[in-house]
Amino acid sequence: MKQQTLFKLASQSILKNKMRTLLTMLGIVIGVGAVIVMVAIGNGAQARIQDQIKSLGTNVIMIMPGSTQQGGASQGAGTFNRLTVADAEKVKKDATLLSAVSPVIQTRTQAIAGGANWRTQINGVSTDYLTIRDWGVGSGTLFSDNDVKSMRKVAVLGATVAQNLFPGTDPVGAQIQLGHVPFQVIGVLSTKGQNAAGNDQDDVVLIPYTTAQARLSGFVRLGQILGSTASPNDISAAQDEIRGIMRESHKLGDYADDDFTIRNQNELADAASSTTKVMTYLLAAIASVSLVVGGIGIMNIMLVSVTERTREIGIRMAIGARGSDVLTQFLVESIVMSVAGGIIGLLVGFGGAALLGHLTGWSTSTPPVAVAIAVGFSAAVGMFFGYYPARKAAALNPIQALRYE
Repeated sequence: MKQQTLFKLASQSILKNKMRTLLTMLGIVIGVGAVIVMVAIGNGAQARIQDQIKSLGTNVIMIMPGSTQQGGASQGAGTFNRLTVADAEKVKKDATLLSAVSPVIQTRTQAIAGGANWRTQINGVSTDYLTIRDWGVGSGTLFSDNDVKSMRKVAVLGATVAQNLFPGTDPVGAQIQLGHVPFQVIGVLSTKGQNAAGNDQDDVVLIPYTTAQARLSGFVRLGQILGSTASPNDISAAQDEIRGIMRESHKLGDYADDDFTIRNQNELADAASSTTKVMTYLLAAIASVSLVVGGIGIMNIMLVSVTERTREIGIRMAIGARGSDVLTQFLVESIVMSVAGGIIGLLVGFGGAALLGHLTGWSTSTPPVAVAIAVGFSAAVGMFFGYYPARKAAALNPIQALRYE
């Protein structure tokens, strides 16, 4: 039997019971739609996290305290803090692959300006900090190396802090108090947005690290040291170079473990990307269960159809149709039904992804391979679950089929 004839017979049979066909396809529609939405949202989340990690800066390398061992157990980053300004200065002096280095001292305190106040993050940094973070100054200027050496009480506000302390006005030249210490505002940073953890990066005040140590935190140890390379190709070699410098600075023996941890921006991006990929695949796998349920629905309806059309099958066999023709006809019917459900599911999925993207503000994207897999899987479901009813129809005895009431 020609393919066109098979497709025509299948379409006529499907259109004969429109409501039953629609209800049969519903499981496939929901399954494909759910898979498309999950993949689109997962890709959107992955792209958003990647963008937020890029906002950390360009070719960034982070040196953090900790990661030594006691009794064979690693204590993790943040413990046994031995990072000092001397370490940062040595790294800046000796590391040939780093283009910028900044110590970072972090503390939180209340910022007060006139009648307004705002609790915010204070970062004590050097003049290289904005270069490393690929961050600009919106108005005013950043403090100078001379300000750092002189421990001047000057501050550069993040956009969120400026908006809360000086709504609608330019704060450059104004006075603020950080804790009980007066500072002069000399600049406002350009807007940076949220980081990968969802924290507002603009809710920050930058001051010279020397001033932070002497006037605010009193901390001798640094929270971290940031560095950046001129080329992304130098990151790995720069990390090895930094490790050697830090071990020499901390006088660690050949068999002693590092008492610091070095991470780079790419490692954070890879970790975040792996996490979102796993979640996307997990959600898509859960959604694909609906496809299996839809396939079972197709098999049930096809079994009912074979029973209802037993006399029709008998007549066709009596006038010359072979068992393979009957099997192919019913198989084509189930495949057409599941593929049609898959196409409708695609439309539903794209619409749902666009709606969720609009509501959440996330960009959503569905790779072509996901579309091909969803439609191909729906066709495979129709073929798999339609084979048993089709085989049952093809195995009917023509005489008994003609006698069936």
